[in-house]
Parts: sequence; C-alpha cells; structure tokens
Amino acid sequence: MSDLPELEFVEIHGHRRAFVKAGSGPALLLLHGLGCDHSTWAPIIESLAKRYTVIAPDLLGHGASDKPRADYSVGGYANGMRDLLTVLGIERATVLGHSFGGGVAMQFAYQFPERCERLVLVASGGLGPEVTPAIRAITTPGFHQAMGLLTLPGVRHIGVTAMRALAATGNRSLRDLGEAAAIYDSFKDPHTRTAIRHVVRAVLDWKGQIVTIADRAYLTQAMPICVIWGRNDQIIPVRHAGNAAALAPSARVEVIPNAGHFPHKDHPQRFVRIVNDFIRTSEPATYDRERWRELLEAGPRVVPLQAEAGDAPVAPVHLLGTGA
Repeated sequence: MSDLPELEFVEIHGHRRAFVKAGSGPALLLLHGLGCDHSTWAPIIESLAKRYTVIAPDLLGHGASDKPRADYSVGGYANGMRDLLTVLGIERATVLGHSFGGGVAMQFAYQFPERCERLVLVASGGLGPEVTPAIRAITTPGFHQAMGLLTLPGVRHIGVTAMRALAATGNRSLRDLGEAAAIYDSFKDPHTRTAIRHVVRAVLDWKGQIVTIADRAYLTQAMPICVIWGRNDQIIPVRHAGNAAALAPSARVEVIPNAGHFPHKDHPQRFVRIVNDFIRTSEPATYDRERWRELLEAGPRVVPLQAEAGDAPVAPVHLLGTGA
C-alpha cells in the first residue's frame, strides 16, 4: 500500500473537513463509501496523482472530519463537495465515487452539472434497491445501543479479529470482511455511530435503497460515465452494473473478476488503467442550460430495474479478462 499524502484541514460552515491532495493536472475528486474515509484510496492515489490533481476528502461524519448534528443527505454531501472544491480553487472535476460515495457523485453531477466533467461510479449506491442486510440493520431503532455493546473493547477485539481471519481465508464471498472489520472498529466512537445512522436513514429503509438515479438518469446523456464493479461484490449486487448500463446506455461498464466491493483495493493497477483510459478517451462534459431545459421538458424514459436475486443484468456489461 502506498503512503498517503499528509492530511489537510479546512473549515467550511463552521465544521472541520479533512482531505488529502496530491499531484497536478485535471482535478479528480475521490468520494469514499459509508463508514470509510480517504484511506480507502491509498492503493491508487499515488498512481492517479501522476496525471491528475487528486482530492480525497473524509466526508462529514467520517474519518477525521467533524461529526456534527447536521445534514447527512446525499444532497447535503453534494453541497459540501461543491464548497470544498470552491475553497480549494477548483472549478471543475471528474468525480469518482465508491458505494455511498457513488450516490453522492451522481447527486453532485445532478445539482452542479457545470462543475462535473465525468462520473466514475464504483460499486455505487443509487442504482437499485438491494443492499446487504448488515447495512439495512443500521436503520433499526436499537442499532446505536446494540453497537455500543458490540464495540466494548473485549467484544470488539474478538469481532474484528474474527472478521479479518475470515477475510484472509481466500473465500471470495468473504473477501470484503476485512474492510467491514475496519468499519466495525470505527463504530467504537459514539459520534461516528450517530453520524452513520443519520447517513443510512437518509438513503435506506428496511426494504433497501430509497434514493436512486432512476428518475433522473436521462439527464446524464451529455455526461461521460464509467461504471466499475467487482464480480464478487457481497455488499451491493453486481447486477446493479447492468442497471447502470440500462439507465445510461452510453456508459462504459467494467466488471472485474475476482474482486469484491472494493475493486480499487483488490486490483489497484487494473483499476487505475480503467480510470486513465476512460478519462483519456472521453471529452469532459460541457453544461448547456438550453439543452438541460430540453431534457427536463422531454422527461425520463421508463427503465425497469432488477429486483430479484436471480435476475441477470438488464444490459450487457464488459467482463474484464484476467489479463486486462
């Protein structure tokens, strides 16, 4: 794993935001997933910084950023990313979002199309209702108290150790437990638990994801989109990559074999090659207010999304070979 740049801080709206910044060139904003922080990008930041100005923040309520009683909706996060880029003097960026961060990335592109050049969605939320029951459980009334007990020092140590041991067995269906162990360990902080509960309740109920791009996907027609998924994702089903292909037919969709919910960690070099090639071969989006008005007036086309576990993707995706 590469060394991360030094963590920097900036105060926006009275709350401290943590981020790392590296490299030079066109801006690339990296948005982590639920319960993670900027360090999830450690395997790829150094490589990406050879071509881009990479900004990887800790979203509010995560990592070293403040965890106030605040707006933890995807719209609120999109606003925060606009303001962070503005403070850093960056007008436009390619936005890469993983899991929950993918939902924030899509919301950013919707709210601020003039600030977004491209979208890279990695095992993204917002492309279908299904999500692992472990995340849905966070919405339950007793989560905060139960997790307080489960993160007591002795119990937490046993749980984290067991999860990491299972992840190390090489079983593809268990590979994401290593990352899940780090998230579980972070829940020892009650402020983190409270913030994550607010985040999850804003986008999920017990049935699954309630915030999706489905009704606004037609607005992405002028936005270059790349979707990357791990074939063995146990958190958000890989068939959601097919949903992305159906909702945004011009999107480039790549499914990486022998990878889970964190393909940027499982195969960092391959992941960076995909991102570099996508940016190299696509023109940045240009915002046209009149075109935006025409799209809004025309309205969406209806696309059925997959909802059953046995369904195949609704559109073909590109399965990367082992030599890619």
